[in-house]
Amino acid sequence: MTNSGLKRAVIVTGASRGLGREIALMFGRAGECVVVNYRDHDQEAAAVAREIALIGGEAFPFKADVTVAPEVDAMIRAAMERWGRIDVLVNNAGITRDGLLL
Repeated sequence: MTNSGLKRAVIVTGASRGLGREIALMFGRAGECVVVNYRDHDQEAAAVAREIALIGGEAFPFKADVTVAPEVDAMIRAAMERWGRIDVLVNNAGITRDGLLL
């Protein structure tokens, strides 16, 4: 929580699975407001948002590819419209491109 006693508004990118999911849930356990960003996993992101609500936080899923600026802008606008600010940004989204090194 911030010094004013208000919940922090948090965006966690890549929050539908793995480490991003765990980070989003950590903020949820602390009672924070969380944007659960995802690109491909609609059901998983919705489940994370529901779980955050059950453990004391507030959350909503938001589909946005973080490599596409207009989609990121829309996600930021949605958080600002809902909570009036963004206090924390966790840039967790990533792409693995494994290949053979010869």
